[in-house]
Amino acid sequence: MGDPDLRRYRAVFISDIHLGTRGCQAELLLDFIRHIECETLYLVGDIIDGWRLRRGWFWPQSHNDVVQKVLRLARKGVSVIYVPGNHDEMMRDFCGVHFGGVVVVRDTVHVTADGRRFLVTHGDAFDGLVQVAPWLARLGDWSYGLLLAANTLFNRARRRLGFGYWSLSAYLKGRVKNAVQFVDAFESAVADEARRRGVDGVICGHIHKAEVRQIAGVTYANDGDWVESCTALVEHPDGRLEILDWAKVRAWSRLDRKHKPVSGEPAPVLA
Repeated sequence: MGDPDLRRYRAVFISDIHLGTRGCQAELLLDFIRHIECETLYLVGDIIDGWRLRRGWFWPQSHNDVVQKVLRLARKGVSVIYVPGNHDEMMRDFCGVHFGGVVVVRDTVHVTADGRRFLVTHGDAFDGLVQVAPWLARLGDWSYGLLLAANTLFNRARRRLGFGYWSLSAYLKGRVKNAVQFVDAFESAVADEARRRGVDGVICGHIHKAEVRQIAGVTYANDGDWVESCTALVEHPDGRLEILDWAKVRAWSRLDRKHKPVSGEPAPVLA
């Protein structure tokens, strides 16, 4: 009998894992990988954080386990496509090369089951700060690291109190006016590129904000990240796209196992 929690998808998109940093939620990602099956897995950039690793080595066993899990998927026949980002830009020197069944590409076009064409790109090329003032982007990355450290300590305290994961850093960013304006400008720029290339939509990462919405006739999809929101973008067999908030999914799953509904009461439904 199969695993009742196993979820089957046509394609899965994940990005901004930032392996090599203390903020990486590797355990939640490993749990996600264990509970999915897919035909194609897209790694949409910033999988390994080369910026941080150059400043100091941090590579716990859980980060190594993530790499091994992905390689195991490739060996089992899953098509794994790696689109590097700015934090793992060193991988862009290997575009077209296969590593253990993983193929590296600058960007690509994904065709959904219902025939829609999506540009798949990390998105840093549409971040003016990264392109015009990379030194300032690195300074921002240092500040962001401090925010993620606070997020890690905050969630460690929540776990000790019996609460699930909740992103303090994402909450704070969502209430900073300049951050909101930056996200809006980024989303519009990426959608414009999709329109210029004549595709139906774009799938990206980079800004750590998961979302699927329409922007002037273009479907914009961002798969989020695995340092704050712990989200993935998935394509169902019929071509439908959905954001999975894995921390919430697993919280509901645990509740569902514990809760025995009384007569006439519906059981909790997984998000």
